[in-house]
Amino acid sequence: MKTIEDVENLEKIIGQLLAAHSEIAILAKKSPSDTLNTFKLKMINRVIKTSNSVLGGKYKPFEDFEQFEDEDLPSNSDVTMILAQYMKEAERYRSDNVMQEYGSWYYVVDGKVSEIRSGPPSKVGRK
Repeated sequence: MKTIEDVENLEKIIGQLLAAHSEIAILAKKSPSDTLNTFKLKMINRVIKTSNSVLGGKYKPFEDFEQFEDEDLPSNSDVTMILAQYMKEAERYRSDNVMQEYGSWYYVVDGKVSEIRSGPPSKVGRK
């Protein structure tokens, strides 16, 4: 990450992805094959579009996926699966950009440990 704004943007999409996934997962458990309504799809697409921008090419889960099509409403289970992939990649991005110092974890900004605290990396093969 190059700037503090990059950290803020990542933290924002992580929160949005977690909230959206939690909400849609409840719907998917009740009715996995039901389609998402257009309002929710619009919100999900907004989160995905922002996530694509923040994650960039290296961490974007699917090269050819930009957002869900408005004309072909996806099922609850499809949306849950895609959001889970975005959550994993957002966490991988975060994990690749934190470092432990004096027993606490901090974001690395512009190649240096910042003062912005984080949690430990959660991916396999921790740093």
